[in-house]
Amino acid sequence: MDVVKNWRQPKIVLLVYLLIFLILIGQFAYLSLSPKIYGFDLKDFSEERTTVTKKLLAKRGTIYDSEGNVLAIDVTSYTLIAYLDSSRTTDEDNPEHVVDKELTAKKLSEVLDAPYDYILSRLQKEGAYQVEFGSYGSKLTELDKIDIETLDLPGLDFIESSKRFYPNGTFASYIVGYAKSNEEGQIIGELGVESNYNEILEGTDGKLLYQKDPAGYQIPDTKENRVEAIDGKDIYLTIDSSVQRFLETAVELAVEGYDPEWMIMVTMDAKTGEILGSATYPSFDANNLPSNMNYQNPLISYAYEPGSVMKTYTYMCAMETGLYDGNTKYKSGRYRVGPNVVSDWKPAGWGMITYDTGYMYSSNVGSMNVAKNYLSAEKLRECLKSYGFGSKTGIELSGELSGSLNFNGQIELDWLSASYGQGLSTTAIQQLQALSIIANDGYMVKPHIIKKIVDTNTGEETIIEIRKSEQIVSKSTTDKIKELMNGAINNSWTPGYTYSVKGYNLIGKTGTAQIYENGHYLTGDGNYIISFAGMYPKDDPQIIIYAAMKKPSTYSARALAPSVKDVVKNIAKYKNIFSTIKEETSVNTYVLPSYINQNIVDVKEQLKEDDLKVIIIGDGDTIINQYPKKGNTVITKDKVFLVTNGKEKKMANVEGWSRNDFVTYMNLLGLEYNITGYGYITSQSIKSGTVIDKDMVVDVTLSNKYNIDGTEEKVEEE
Repeated sequence: MDVVKNWRQPKIVLLVYLLIFLILIGQFAYLSLSPKIYGFDLKDFSEERTTVTKKLLAKRGTIYDSEGNVLAIDVTSYTLIAYLDSSRTTDEDNPEHVVDKELTAKKLSEVLDAPYDYILSRLQKEGAYQVEFGSYGSKLTELDKIDIETLDLPGLDFIESSKRFYPNGTFASYIVGYAKSNEEGQIIGELGVESNYNEILEGTDGKLLYQKDPAGYQIPDTKENRVEAIDGKDIYLTIDSSVQRFLETAVELAVEGYDPEWMIMVTMDAKTGEILGSATYPSFDANNLPSNMNYQNPLISYAYEPGSVMKTYTYMCAMETGLYDGNTKYKSGRYRVGPNVVSDWKPAGWGMITYDTGYMYSSNVGSMNVAKNYLSAEKLRECLKSYGFGSKTGIELSGELSGSLNFNGQIELDWLSASYGQGLSTTAIQQLQALSIIANDGYMVKPHIIKKIVDTNTGEETIIEIRKSEQIVSKSTTDKIKELMNGAINNSWTPGYTYSVKGYNLIGKTGTAQIYENGHYLTGDGNYIISFAGMYPKDDPQIIIYAAMKKPSTYSARALAPSVKDVVKNIAKYKNIFSTIKEETSVNTYVLPSYINQNIVDVKEQLKEDDLKVIIIGDGDTIINQYPKKGNTVITKDKVFLVTNGKEKKMANVEGWSRNDFVTYMNLLGLEYNITGYGYITSQSIKSGTVIDKDMVVDVTLSNKYNIDGTEEKVEEE
């Protein structure tokens, strides 16, 4: 019994070992044969640990003006880093960390124009694997990167990033819009064309998959899976940069004198509907977005009571009935509707005058009589809808409003007030569209801002076609309206005469509207929106212009006149609309070549011969940078900035310069600056000829360069 008992214990142990062995065999079989282990796919798990997926960012499309000048582009910037950990180096003959910190600090401080002690302190940071160099080593250009690489210092590297760059700053800011980088490094459009065409501009990101070793490097001779990025498409706008400059200068001029809450001035090609320029105040620089801006485009996103410019469409609607007789007389001054009395801007009126004369005087009573005698509320609304009011134009910009035509026949005062632009709301872009009916003998042309879209991957171009309606109004009616608009501007006894430009055949209509806010109309000096809607030349209009200003500091129906007249003259000369005027004052355009590496003396003489103003930066003899860049268009009297290889830079005399020219100059110098006021520079804190120090801050004051009202003819105001 003892022997049997002694063998029972080894048997149990043996059975336990056999059981464990069988379990292990089963586990090995499970691990080797099963595609998934406890719900995990080991193959996928292994590949995830050793496979790197790198996103290949698509290049965002470039936005150009109509001539191919860059308005928005992706640029690459670099951040300098230095590796300090010696473990990076596996071959002493090819070090991959900073070896000589003093030498590295000395050379970097010279290239980065940074203090030696600061650079050295960063390189001597204890326990750091790598370091950066603050503002001195960030936002570096390609040229900066090349300069550092030529130092041939071990342990230096760069982090590459892309950002959206707007080379012209505030130029056409609301049209171009802006785009910003998100947390993933993608650039997303948030306003204007950048927003509305974001999907077309952004393209499609690609990706790169490869196997990595434990150190994170790609394993040689392993399979690489690469899906190339598809770059975004380029967009060419209808904006003509020369026209845009005329408009922005004109807006500055008006803002100087009247300091409005906002202002817009826009021009359109009457035959094609192309928006040639759109300038607004306030504007913004998309490279440095302010936090307190109201990012709504006054061209499309402000709907307001337009005032007397609507009388044009009331008269046009009445003429289309076939009943209108412009020689019929009425009693001007006051019009009673029940207990309410509506007055002309001159309450005493002008006695018994004809309807045609009433239009030229901008008589509210005249418009009400025309509407009452020839139209109805329904008919007036039907006409205004057919002219494009009350609905979006469909222009290629985000945030467009429809305006409103809320009047009806139940309240007589409402629809009669609508006849002179009160009690309804319109947008600036709707005004341009409606004016195109008059300019094109009764056919409406749809406004548009995109000229063409170019696929840089295939070379395919999509040209935006002109959209022209069926005939809405008869030619006889538009001919008559042109005569009335001509009389409203070019008769010395009218309130619009201050807009007359002799020899240019400008026709138009002025407007002054009360501002409706918080349930009532505002009162007091300046609480108006004043506007001008016109076109030229009269008989075959080529250019349509609309301008509006809200709450000028000092009320004057003439506030827009100097700016409008300047724009009319400049565009006419630039586009050679009148050959005789072209001969009197020649405005030429030039496409700039590259001046890089050329002799400064030769280039300076060449530009002066072309009547361009040359601003030289640095005392060197060779040009290393220029603005505007190669391929950009400039016009007579424009400034061309040339940066030389000289180290000593002196402050220019910037008095009389515009804000945009000054900002460009400061950016090229790399100086900080402060601007006070609007208009043109009248004083500068750093005297011309002073040697530039990078720590300088330049203060300038802008103010009125011209006596705005000094050249105005004294006529009665609307």
